[in-house]
Amino acid sequence: MDLTGKAALVTGAGTGIGQGIAVELARRGASVAIHYNNSRDGAEETRGRIEALGGQAIIVQGNIASREDVQRFVSETADRFGTINILVNNAALQLNLELLHHDEASYDKIMHTNLKGYWLCTQAVLPYLKKQQSGRVINLSSVHAKRPTDFDPVYAMSKGGIRMLTRESAIELGHYGITVNAIEPGAVDVGKSKHPPPILAPAAGEALARDDQRLHFPLGRVGRPEDVGHLVCFIASDASAFLSGAAIRLDGASMLL
Repeated sequence: MDLTGKAALVTGAGTGIGQGIAVELARRGASVAIHYNNSRDGAEETRGRIEALGGQAIIVQGNIASREDVQRFVSETADRFGTINILVNNAALQLNLELLHHDEASYDKIMHTNLKGYWLCTQAVLPYLKKQQSGRVINLSSVHAKRPTDFDPVYAMSKGGIRMLTRESAIELGHYGITVNAIEPGAVDVGKSKHPPPILAPAAGEALARDDQRLHFPLGRVGRPEDVGHLVCFIASDASAFLSGAAIRLDGASMLL
């Protein structure tokens, strides 16, 4: 999965999954624009990790729900790298409010970030992708686009919308040689929880213990940001040229339980 010579823009790359994606893209040779809105320190950390690999990265800032901001940081990315080949729509908001606890402000905040932001970023990179008659748009959705939850219905609605945005975009943009796909992660340890989900991977040669955690995580652990990054790199590579309109569940089989 050699991405040498490719330029990628990853939204929300200052923390968590976005940081893992940006680092893995750089590890395989891509130049990476690290987007952030509020987490400047995180973006600097991401750039430091990429530069430690010998990679090239820039930092861009903006609110993805603002067309003006999006146009600006997309232009900054293209000016620095000459073009854009890969867009990873990752920046997202999860408030974890129950249905009756949401109000119009919280609803709008989630939808403007998780859905409108993806739409605006996709529109903004299209002139570059269409000009070169190729490109990759990779949208981060969630297993909650497929299965209802009991912790934030508005978040789940936004992730379902991303799934359909991916499908419609794949149909329309395929005429320009552009593929559009979604990744639907399950639980991923991004280091934010006071009680992080279990990571139970065994030492080399050891069998996984059959305990209660296996009832929720068949592979014995939750996901890591780099797991998502590895899949992004495959979709971004030439090896995935015939993959478009797909929504790939990445949850270690946990949704099957």
